[in-house]
Amino acid sequence: MTNEAGFVFALIAVAGVLMASNRVRYDFVALIVVLALALSGTLTIGESLSGFGNSVVILVACLLVLGEMLDRTGVARAVGDAIMRHGGRGETGLLVLIMISTALLGSVMSSTAVVAIFIPVILRIAQETANDKARFLMPMSYAALISGMLTLIATPPNLVVSDELVAQGYQPFGLFSFFLIGASVLVVAVLFVLFWGRYRLKTKSTPDEQGFAISGTTLAGMWETFGLDLHSATFKVTGKILSEDVDKLLGSGTAILVRLRPGAKGKYLAAMFREGMELLPGDIVFIRGSQDALAELSTNALFAKTLGFQKSSAVWIDQLGLADVLIHPEANVIDRQMHDAPGFESKGIEIVGLVRNSEPVEHPNTTVLQSGDRLMLAGSWEDLDRAVERHDMLVLLSFPNERTSVPPAAKGFWAAIAIMATMVALTVSEIVSITAAVLMAAVAAVLLRTLSAEDAYRAVKLPSLVLIAGMLPLADALQATGGSDLIVDQLLYLVGEASPRAVMAAIFVLTALLGLVLSNTASAVLVAPIAISAAEALGISPYPVALCVLIAASASFSTPISTPVVTLVVAPGGYSFADFLKLGVPLTILTGTVAVIIAPMLFPY
Repeated sequence: MTNEAGFVFALIAVAGVLMASNRVRYDFVALIVVLALALSGTLTIGESLSGFGNSVVILVACLLVLGEMLDRTGVARAVGDAIMRHGGRGETGLLVLIMISTALLGSVMSSTAVVAIFIPVILRIAQETANDKARFLMPMSYAALISGMLTLIATPPNLVVSDELVAQGYQPFGLFSFFLIGASVLVVAVLFVLFWGRYRLKTKSTPDEQGFAISGTTLAGMWETFGLDLHSATFKVTGKILSEDVDKLLGSGTAILVRLRPGAKGKYLAAMFREGMELLPGDIVFIRGSQDALAELSTNALFAKTLGFQKSSAVWIDQLGLADVLIHPEANVIDRQMHDAPGFESKGIEIVGLVRNSEPVEHPNTTVLQSGDRLMLAGSWEDLDRAVERHDMLVLLSFPNERTSVPPAAKGFWAAIAIMATMVALTVSEIVSITAAVLMAAVAAVLLRTLSAEDAYRAVKLPSLVLIAGMLPLADALQATGGSDLIVDQLLYLVGEASPRAVMAAIFVLTALLGLVLSNTASAVLVAPIAISAAEALGISPYPVALCVLIAASASFSTPISTPVVTLVVAPGGYSFADFLKLGVPLTILTGTVAVIIAPMLFPY
C-alpha cells in the first residue's frame, strides 16, 4: 500500500469518527476532507473542489425544492387525510396503508420531510383509533427509508451511484430501473412488521407520562401538557402600569406572555407581550410564574384574577395560536436559545412552554435547547405557520383543534400534481435527461406560484449540498492512489472462487456497515467505484453490484442515530436503542437478501 493510499484510508477513518461522534457537523467534515486532499497534494485544488460542479448537487437542490412544493400545496397532507378516511380503525389495515403511502410519497420528495409531515398524522390516527402509536411510527420511518429504493430521484445516494456509472463509461440508471427491488423490499418489510415486528413495539409509558400532545387535542389539553395550568394565571388589569414598572411589579421569574386589550364592539386585540409595553385598565394578561409568585400577585390591587388562558380562547384564537413542536435532530437551534439561531425568521414567536425528558422546564425562553426537546410556541398563526414550515428545525406535533391547519399554498394543489406528473413523463419517455426534467420542474414550481422564489431557496439545504460535494472527491482520491484497487483485491481474496452473488453480498455488508458511522451519501460515494471495479475484475455487469450499494445505502434500519429519518420518531414513539436493533438488524438482513436475489434478474451478469 502506497503512502498516498494510506493517507486516504486514514482520512476516511477520521471522517467516520467525526461523523459517528455527532460532535462535528457532517458538512463541516466534508469541508475538512476537501482541505485535507488539497493541502496534502493528493488531489489538485481543482480536483478537490470538483464535487461542487457535479450535476448531482444541482439535482439534489431541485429535488428539495419539489419536496417543499408538495408540502406547501397540501399534496403530502392529502395523503395523510386519505389514510384517515380509508384505513378504518384496525391496526393491520392502517399499518399497510401508512407504510405504502409513506414509501410512495418519499419516492418523489425528501424522506426526512415525509417523516416530519407524517408524525402528527400518525399521532392523530393513533388517538382516534385507540391504537398504540409505537406500532405505527417506527414502521413509518422504515417505509420512508425504503422509499429511497423505489426511484432514482428518491435519495442522493441513488444519484451518486448512477453518476459513478456514467463516470466509468456506463449508462446511468433510469427513473424506475430498480423499482421492482424497492417494491419487493417494501412488501417484505410490511409482512415483517405485520407478522413479527409490531409485536415487539409498545409505548413505554402512558400518554400522560410521555406527555406528547397529539393532533386533535384542545388548547386546555396543551396547556396542561406543558404544566402551565399550574404555573400560569390570567389577570385583569385595574389600573395603568407604565412599562418601566412592569418588571418591578412582577418580580424575578415571573413574566407576562400575552396581553389582550379591549377594542371596538367588545373585541380584544391580542399581542405577545414585549419589553416596553405598558398596561392599561381593562387589559387582560396571561402571566407565567411559580404558584407562590402568582398567589402573591393576586393580592396586588392592580391585578384581579379572571378566566384562564384557554377558557378565554374565543377572544384571541383568531389572532394568536399555539403549536406543539419537537426540535429536529439537525436543527441549528441546538445548544443555543431559539432566537439566537441564524436563519430563524419567525421573530414573532415566543416559547411559552418546554418539556425535557417528560418534565416541564421552568424558564423555557432562556433555556439552551437540546435535540428532542418539546416546545409550546405562541404567536400569530402566520408566524407559527412560517416556523413549522422549517422541517429542518422544528417538527410539528400538533396545533390545537380550535384551529384547522391550512397549507399555505393550497391553491397550487393541482398545479403541483401536474408538475410532478410532467416531470415523470419527460423522464420516463427520455425526451430530456433526468437532470433537465427536475430542473424544469423546480423552475415551473416557482413560475406557477406553488411557492415563492424565497421559499424555494429556503428549501435548499446548503449543508446537504456541501456534504455531497465535499465527499465526492474522496472517491476520486481512492481511485487515484490505488486505494480502490487494494480494496477490490482484498474483497476478491476473501470471497475467493465464490459466485458473483457472494461479491454482491459483501458489497452490501460493506456499504451497510459504513452507513453506521458515515452518512448514507458518503457511504455510497466511497463504495460505488469499488463495486464497479469489483464487477469488472470478475468480468460481470456492474449494474447488479452497483444496485447492492444503492439498496444498502437506504437500509439504515439498525440504529436510531444513523439517519434523521429514524431519529425523528424516537421521542414521539418512546423507543429505546434496543427497539431498533430488534427490528432493524433482521430487516437489514432481509433487505440484503432481496437485493442479492433480484438484482441479477433485472440486470443479468
